[in-house]
Amino acid sequence: QEISNPAHYIWYSNIKADETVNIVNYLAKQSQERQIFFPIYSERQIQQNPRLADTGLYFFKGQEGKPFAINNAGGGFAYVAAMQDSFPAALTLSQHGLNAFALIYRPEAPYQDLARAIVYIEDHAQELGVDPHHYSLWGGSAGARMAAELGNRSVLLGLTGRHDIPQADAVIMEYTGYAKISADDAPTFVAVGDSDWIADWRVMKQRTTLMQQIGIPTEFHVYHGLQHGFGLGAGTVAEGWINQAIYFWQDQLSPAKQA
Repeated sequence: QEISNPAHYIWYSNIKADETVNIVNYLAKQSQERQIFFPIYSERQIQQNPRLADTGLYFFKGQEGKPFAINNAGGGFAYVAAMQDSFPAALTLSQHGLNAFALIYRPEAPYQDLARAIVYIEDHAQELGVDPHHYSLWGGSAGARMAAELGNRSVLLGLTGRHDIPQADAVIMEYTGYAKISADDAPTFVAVGDSDWIADWRVMKQRTTLMQQIGIPTEFHVYHGLQHGFGLGAGTVAEGWINQAIYFWQDQLSPAKQA
């Protein structure tokens, strides 16, 4: 499901071995107690296209009935860097009591798979123990583009065909240069580095400024000296950004914002 070729690690600048070991141990322990991977396509669809068998959601369980997040790893739409990107964020969210999913998507069909994942969770919210009314979409690099696309209410409707599925409360984006903007976009939190050789931080600064001008809540953070793929930013000037992102998401859930 995840390509382990060391050449791909050039996309990530802050790989922590202890972080990886912690995630592997967590998943190993949880797998003994409950189902941790959920295919998002039906058995019939998988029979017709066996590649769909590995397309699904790893569930990092939080508190029963709490909102959920879908985390989308980067990888340049060539592979899915879950261990470096989406797994660390999902585990951290679960430790805050929030329900978090890490999507293993097909690089050739990322937006379709994310749309399918949202539908799956909404339709199985009761058995998964999550709040179907409130969720956020997270991503780094290519995964951030996925989050922004499906965070747009028009794109969400177009890809799911479901009027009953709510728009994400918030989109959380790391190290990308996504420039599209629409009045249908969700509130957006951005964390980028000013030494990113792949995605210019100024693109996201301009985007969030324009979003604010049309009334969409945003929060922007640029970290000096950080390159592409800093993940949770442990041991860097970005350490703790995920806590700020959680606060941003929760702020969108406040009674004043929901009125």
